Amino acid sequence: MTDVAKAVEAMKAKFNPSAAEGLDLVFGFRIDDTKNFSLIVKDKTCELQEGENPDAQVTLVMDSETLEGIVSGETDGMQAFMGGKLRTEGDMMLAMKLSELFPS
Repeated sequence: MTDVAKAVEAMKAKFNPSAAEGLDLVFGFRIDDTKNFSLIVKDKTCELQEGENPDAQVTLVMDSETLEGIVSGETDGMQAFMGGKLRTEGDMMLAMKLSELFPS
């Protein structure tokens, strides 16, 4: 398993089901412009899939170092965004929900 896959799995382990009650969202992740993952959050469940998902309402684009920092808590997602290390494609407001769904 790659470091990126490990980081995404670690993020999934922090999932807060109660924050996902009634939600039906797809988050896309594009890491290092070569690896794609999607996180499907649906009514208290979270499923991780490899590959790009055309249904993603928001895609977060970053490098693997930024992803690992955010997952470990060493990097603040908002600071990474403001510093240009993280960008979003799609509904940026949904990206804000990630901190509720996956608290550090």
